[in-house]
Amino acid sequence: MKKEKTIDFHIKWCWHAISRMYNVYASQNDMSMAIGYVLLNIDSEKGTPATKIGPSIGMEPRSLTRMLKTLEEKGWIYRQTDKEDKRYVNVFLTEEGKKKRNFARAGVIEFNNRIQEAIPVEKMAIFYEVIQQIKDTVEKQTADTKAIISQLSIPLEKVDDIDLTS
Repeated sequence: MKKEKTIDFHIKWCWHAISRMYNVYASQNDMSMAIGYVLLNIDSEKGTPATKIGPSIGMEPRSLTRMLKTLEEKGWIYRQTDKEDKRYVNVFLTEEGKKKRNFARAGVIEFNNRIQEAIPVEKMAIFYEVIQQIKDTVEKQTADTKAIISQLSIPLEKVDDIDLTS
């Protein structure tokens, strides 16, 4: 199967284009797309537990820890131990962090407005339905694979025998 005929190629290709666009936008303000996503996932009034940020954006704990350290060094966030439960650390935006968050938010809103102007509502509804079905299928496939992985193994020498053209 040619890569251009695979669903994942088109999803990844589109995501990379979006990612590049956000990084160009963010670079005007000493940011990256990843920094923008982190800032957008911190509640600007109440703060957010550090353990909730990573899962909400699909970031690994180590990467998030490094990112939070960088953001703290830049003076965009600060961390505070929870008063009721000392095991938890909440992340808060500084005034500068709030400005950066608003900048990121404006970029997301502008992009979404442009997409909504370019693509009719009916097509977007179909897109959301299809992308949800793809996500559901992927999650089911992942669960099924985890369930049978110990039972299924394809020896490396047999991989060449698999027909990948259909």
